[in-house]
Amino acid sequence: MQTQARLVIVGAGIVGCATAYHLAKMGYTDVLVVDQGDLPHTGGSTSHAPGGVFQTNPSRMMATFARYTVDLLNSLELDGQPCFLKVGGLEVSTSEERDTYIRWRHGIARSWGIPAEIIGPEQCRELSPLMDTGKVRLGFWTPTDGIAKPLRATEAMIRYAKGRGIAFQGRTEVLDVLTEGGRVVGLETSQGRITCEQVLVCCGIWGPRIGRMVGVPIPLMPCEHQYAWTNDLPELAGVTEEATHVLLRHQDKSMYFRQHGSQYGIGNYRHAPRLVEADDIRAFGQTPVMPSMNPFTPEDFQEAEEATRELLPAVMKAGVRDAFNGMFSFTPDGGPVLGESLLVKGFWVAEAVWITHGGGVGKTMAEWIATGEPEWDVHEGDINRIAPHQQTPKFVRRRGWQQYKEVYDVVHPLQQMEEPRGLRRSPFYPQQKQAEAVFFDAAGFERPQWYESNKKLLEGRNFPVRDDWGSRYWSPIQGAEHTQVRKTAGLFDLTAFTKIRVSGKGAAAFLQRLAANDIDKPVGKVTYTAMLNGRGGIMCDLTVARLALDAFLVLTGGGVGMHDLGWIRAHAPADGSVAIEDVTSQYCAVGLWGPKAREILQSLTEDDVSHRGLPYYGWKKVLVGYVPTMALRLSYVGELGFEIYAPTEFGGELWELLMQAGQPHGLIPAGAGAMDSMRLEKGYRLWGADILPDTNPLEAGLAWAVRFKKGDFIGRARLLDLKMQPMPRRLCCLTVDDPEATLLGKEPIYAGGQLAGYVTSANYGYSVGKWIAYGYLPTGKSEPGTRLEIDYLGRRFAAVVASEPLFDRDGSRLKS
Repeated sequence: MQTQARLVIVGAGIVGCATAYHLAKMGYTDVLVVDQGDLPHTGGSTSHAPGGVFQTNPSRMMATFARYTVDLLNSLELDGQPCFLKVGGLEVSTSEERDTYIRWRHGIARSWGIPAEIIGPEQCRELSPLMDTGKVRLGFWTPTDGIAKPLRATEAMIRYAKGRGIAFQGRTEVLDVLTEGGRVVGLETSQGRITCEQVLVCCGIWGPRIGRMVGVPIPLMPCEHQYAWTNDLPELAGVTEEATHVLLRHQDKSMYFRQHGSQYGIGNYRHAPRLVEADDIRAFGQTPVMPSMNPFTPEDFQEAEEATRELLPAVMKAGVRDAFNGMFSFTPDGGPVLGESLLVKGFWVAEAVWITHGGGVGKTMAEWIATGEPEWDVHEGDINRIAPHQQTPKFVRRRGWQQYKEVYDVVHPLQQMEEPRGLRRSPFYPQQKQAEAVFFDAAGFERPQWYESNKKLLEGRNFPVRDDWGSRYWSPIQGAEHTQVRKTAGLFDLTAFTKIRVSGKGAAAFLQRLAANDIDKPVGKVTYTAMLNGRGGIMCDLTVARLALDAFLVLTGGGVGMHDLGWIRAHAPADGSVAIEDVTSQYCAVGLWGPKAREILQSLTEDDVSHRGLPYYGWKKVLVGYVPTMALRLSYVGELGFEIYAPTEFGGELWELLMQAGQPHGLIPAGAGAMDSMRLEKGYRLWGADILPDTNPLEAGLAWAVRFKKGDFIGRARLLDLKMQPMPRRLCCLTVDDPEATLLGKEPIYAGGQLAGYVTSANYGYSVGKWIAYGYLPTGKSEPGTRLEIDYLGRRFAAVVASEPLFDRDGSRLKS
């Protein structure tokens, strides 16, 4: 038994083996991979997975993982046998709603560079010859999808990694993770102690058990999923190849199908979720077949049997020979859990990963561990994205139940998770409920998207009518709020913003090292800045207010706040010179924005909030009535206004004071929907959409917020290199005049019939009277006036590159 390694990988399924494989390719070989089971048949989810790989996913990260996994598996073989069967993937629709969803997914596939097409019933029958197409309306065909052979792939990767010095050890159960001074120092196993500096946990359904050993929550819920094999089909008699029929999904019935030679496999999600606690999963060797398989529950298969008989009558006619309930993992938001924990140094996680994405995740984890940064943007999977209250067992259990239930549902990009909700409420919540707010989830907070009480503002207005798909989770009231705020003022709830206090004798130097802009400003000043990775990619997009010589308040969006807090904490000096505190819950916040904002605020305070008294990008303490606040002269909607922060307990009074004082001026409560369309008119970027870890400030139009002369900062060297090279692409503003062009984001952009990019953000500009879309385009296609096309549900709309910003070009409204 090996007793020492720099890195120990716990779990030899697809993720653990893919990570070891890529580390070996990078020359990082002081690695030991352990598993409680035999190798390569470890008994985890990889061992029983049917292997279906469908690459198209609304998440660019997940689609990237899947595309790479296909490439990786196609490159591997084991004793002359392939590790991927290139049969293609087909999804069929039997409902009008699914038709629309498939058309939307087709656009996403094109955006992500995945070859795909929409086909008719006859073509579906040609690809899947056992199909009864009587109720099939259309199909979504992806020729590069197929069937993974995960056990072959893991064994092939084990052989490769072993050949380059990486060790593998089966029948080794982890009993404890050993730490000293907040760092991993080793493992206690059933085979003895192993000394190490880092641990990567990728043991799937057992992950939460390992996490609890060091107090690191791994928020995943193991769920049972049904899979059945048929008897031999007469129609497939004499077949010698494992699979020539296409991999098939019938998502209207929550099912999938694949060929096994002369038999068929049936996967079924059409049953109530069966959750399994990680601690209840039996150990290797204590089950008839493997720990990740539970006995089949026939009562859950009744609807699946009927659906199979309807779509593939020959398959169901053959009858079921064998079946089981297999386990795999679901998380609160459906994404994987990746990265190094902030709670214990050296404790890495790669969990809740399916076969489809295993190769891509393995590559990412290898790069992350070996070099400190992965090549791709993985913020949607970052372990630090999940708020503490979303990691509690009860929350994870409820969201896991819902994620399983919706796995094949038609899920709109704006659709909100229903349960649990209402856990985090701003102090304005009662007033907002009274104003008939429609709430969306923002970092767990209930944040108004629009207010039904503003419906009266629609009188006399004629906004473009959206189609059924584009109008879901949207209201024309958002347009009414938008135009009213441009005319008078709006009160926006910003409480979900993450608020981070950074203080100590080393605070200024620390933030200067992280920030691309110069934050070493006088007390009372506010700075907009990005924080970059070593490749110059934008890791955070935020504002920094200087509170004192040794104290700063960092403000960032609620949806990305945990990620940004994680990035800042991950780079904190170890000498104790900097304190980093999440003070989000201590303060509520509002945006008071619009031409009348100053008049409204000034009527409530004796403090000077004039342009001279509180200049743009400044802050000061302002007593609003009797409420102590911190007012920042900022606006995310391109209007005169203020972000106002107050201790949470004063929130109700603050809201009432502002609304009462604003009534004579036409002030309305306004939601995040109006905020989004207004920020697009002004050209403000949104992190997670327009700017990401794999985009840099130069191409994103944010070079004005980079100060090279201030001294060194993370990413500076790379940006200097990029400045000396031709810029291959730019973030551009596009406008579409056709009011029928409903755009939601992620739609493909075409130039001369060729894919040129995809939409990063989109909304209707109610002040400029056009649809607005942002997207990265090749530099040669980025000049204003360039004509392009944007595809929405299969229809292409004429678009033109426009100079930005579209609204208040000289900033006179914003800076007045």
